[in-house]
Amino acid sequence: MRYRTLGGTGIEVSAHCLGTMMFGAVGNRDHEDCVRIVHAALDQGINFVDTADMYSAGESEEIVGKALKGRRDDVVLATKVHFRMGEGRNRSGNSRRWITQAVEDSLRRLDTDWIDLYQVHRPDHTTDVEETLSVLGDLVRAGKIRAFGCSTFPAEEIAEAHHVAERRALPRFRTEQPPYSILARGVEAAVLPVARRHGMGVLTWSPLASGFLSGRYRLGGPVDLSTGRAALTPARFDPAIPGNIAKLEAVEQLVELADGIGCTLPELAVAFPLAHPAVTSVIIGPRTMDQLNSLVKGAGLVLDDAALDRIDEIVPPGTNLYQPDGVWRPPALTDTAQRRRAPQDRAAGGCGAPDVA
Repeated sequence: MRYRTLGGTGIEVSAHCLGTMMFGAVGNRDHEDCVRIVHAALDQGINFVDTADMYSAGESEEIVGKALKGRRDDVVLATKVHFRMGEGRNRSGNSRRWITQAVEDSLRRLDTDWIDLYQVHRPDHTTDVEETLSVLGDLVRAGKIRAFGCSTFPAEEIAEAHHVAERRALPRFRTEQPPYSILARGVEAAVLPVARRHGMGVLTWSPLASGFLSGRYRLGGPVDLSTGRAALTPARFDPAIPGNIAKLEAVEQLVELADGIGCTLPELAVAFPLAHPAVTSVIIGPRTMDQLNSLVKGAGLVLDDAALDRIDEIVPPGTNLYQPDGVWRPPALTDTAQRRRAPQDRAAGGCGAPDVA
């Protein structure tokens, strides 16, 4: 396993990061099996483990805590904060009040004294980023976390956070965790260049593009919309929808490319993000031991220029053939009041407009 330095932190992490979103109620409910998967990953050279407080409502963190007993010092442990945890107000977001409580909850579930990388899972337009950076800096000084970063932030939010940190003499985000795959290359346009410009480490998620690059979904083949991810978001998988046909057509060309260079489609998919100079580590999120082994098997795969050129022909750089699940959308798009003037103010002229000679 190759190791790379995580931004400017000086922390060395494996080029594959073990993601644990599928541990617990939403995926593998067998805790002991999940622990074995973590141990197998560590035994194969992975030293980087990523989780989040909201994965299976904290259950994933508890499983990771069990798995790291006796091996904690050898692992770079990352988790996240932002999404709602439980009922009531002030149990989500990026405020000092919530982050101060959430980090203690994560430390307890993970059964550890410190978190190596604490990530803000999404932006929060109700909280000044200065407030967030300030509390995260305090947690570093308190020894509860070693470094902190952001996840799925648009380029402008990353740039603004760095500007605020510099202006207010606050510690800055050291990492970004964006979605990145052959089918979702939008981050190449701005997020990855901005992260690289600021010397940030980058750990990418969803290299298999929600399963489209797993080989499970093929053009002309049956698609079961009643199970798995397809049941949660059938519009993303229904072959009757033209946009999904474009994904499946790309998959067929990628399968042909993979066959030509002697690898599987998932191996090709996981190797692709690592070829980008901004990317430090790619998160792989197995649910089973077989899935882990199949993904790690391709760790030595090197995509040459010819293979990367062919990928560029199939899916041009900076292009999203689909929008990854869970990508944050700014209020400027989701709140109609921010996109529409009051009706009486929308016309260029009319009642009340001054006469022009």
